[in-house]
Amino acid sequence: MQPNFTVAEENHIKAIYHLQQLSGKVFTNDLAAALETRPASVTDMLKKLKAKKILHYEPYQGFYLNSEGKKIALGIIRKHRLWEYFLVEKLHFGWDEVHEVAEQLEHINSKKLIDKLDAFLDYPRFDPHGDPIPDSNGKMAAQQQVNLTQLDVNQQAEICAVASQARGLLELLKHSNIGIGTKLEIKRRFGFDQSVEITIKNQQTMMLSHQVAQALFVKII
Repeated sequence: MQPNFTVAEENHIKAIYHLQQLSGKVFTNDLAAALETRPASVTDMLKKLKAKKILHYEPYQGFYLNSEGKKIALGIIRKHRLWEYFLVEKLHFGWDEVHEVAEQLEHINSKKLIDKLDAFLDYPRFDPHGDPIPDSNGKMAAQQQVNLTQLDVNQQAEICAVASQARGLLELLKHSNIGIGTKLEIKRRFGFDQSVEITIKNQQTMMLSHQVAQALFVKII
């Protein structure tokens, strides 16, 4: 029987999964920074998760989720992204408003509810920010994408994902009428600060800073 997890434990599991995807092995200070907590608190939590047999952990040697831990993490991520999709598509929240709400809803522990939600939404493959939604088996759709900074001048592309869900970034993109599905092309690059001039589908031209361009991923049309 799978053990139950507290909200704090689930938050740690999800954060470990995301860090593990970047570097393979995770270290205490990195996890503490990601969760904005103290390393000592992280160490206490790691001992609990190891006792529940979802984590490979040896003090001072880093740690990572085992296969069961990854399964649990993907289940949490699935709930989070399905709730974000529901909030945007059915309740008409802005994409910059849903992350905090989904952070609360992801801890609802009802497989039947989530399976019915998935079916109600017609099994979406990507959330409103372009992140893949794990299915009931933890599998995620792959998407061919490149960073906007790698796009050739005059090459047509479509926004398919945003690297960060920082509210300030999403508000800026919303203000600029840039979202998932926006068609654009780069018209000019500026070497001084690596900013780019883009034209979006309605022929509107605007400047994007290098920081914003780095946060956008596109698929070539």
